[in-house]
Amino acid sequence: MKPTLFVLAAGMGSRYGGLKQLDGLGPNGETIMDYSIFDAIRGGFGKVVFVIRKDFEQDFREKIISKYANHIPVDVVFQSLDALPAGFTVPEGRVKPWGTNHAVLMGKDVINEPFAVINADDFYGRDSFAVLGKALSEMNGMKNDYCMVGYRVGNTLSESGTVARGVCETDANDYLTTVVERTAIERIDGKVSFTDENGKLVSIADNTPVSMNMWGFTPDYFQYSEEYFVEYLNENKDNLKGEFFIPLMVNKLITDGTARVKVLDTTSKWFGVTYAEDRQGVVDKIQALVDAGEYPQKLF
Repeated sequence: MKPTLFVLAAGMGSRYGGLKQLDGLGPNGETIMDYSIFDAIRGGFGKVVFVIRKDFEQDFREKIISKYANHIPVDVVFQSLDALPAGFTVPEGRVKPWGTNHAVLMGKDVINEPFAVINADDFYGRDSFAVLGKALSEMNGMKNDYCMVGYRVGNTLSESGTVARGVCETDANDYLTTVVERTAIERIDGKVSFTDENGKLVSIADNTPVSMNMWGFTPDYFQYSEEYFVEYLNENKDNLKGEFFIPLMVNKLITDGTARVKVLDTTSKWFGVTYAEDRQGVVDKIQALVDAGEYPQKLF
């Protein structure tokens, strides 16, 4: 059974505002998402599921899904504020989406096989999909064993400013032990550095793994997420901006000893439009990959 690609697409919170994912950056107007789908197909994925906001559906189907129809099966699910467990209602004044792991939960009725989760507006690279696709293809029938692609931090920096990354620590067998969100990461005097909670400048090796929200799960993850979401809602009912993030769920499962997460290394270089000034650089990087034969001139 081939794994499924689950894409956190248009409308999923602040970083998904508007339809930025429809911005044409490739030589024929391809979006970053187009390259992810192309890489997923050649990485052995058998289906794509997009999670979007309902009010984006028509535009999304016309501009995005129609391109893939003859290449891979596609499904769409919707994230909405009122998609809550029985007994819960949307708190008065709540307008912010419930977060990435709530979005993942929207796929529970259409995904019955190992699946990957990615952001729509991140360029992950061919090798990352090959590595993750291989790992997921070996996880059929398994439970409590997940994975994530750990990018080498030196391959994820922006030339236009600092970035925030989930810096990972692993055990001797490359299983995740902690993920700590570090803000204002940049290269200073040739070294990747950030300022820690004590105001101290800390340098880390270029190959330190960081999370770029590229995860691999098996279907049992949905049940754990449903159960913990109830706890989360009870604890955060008065927090109108709190979000149920994937790392929050993953960290709980690791801490409880319920599941383990293998950190997969990749040689891929991440890039994206973190700053407006990054856009032309992304266009140039994609063109360079096309010129090098990594991608065809026209994807679909």
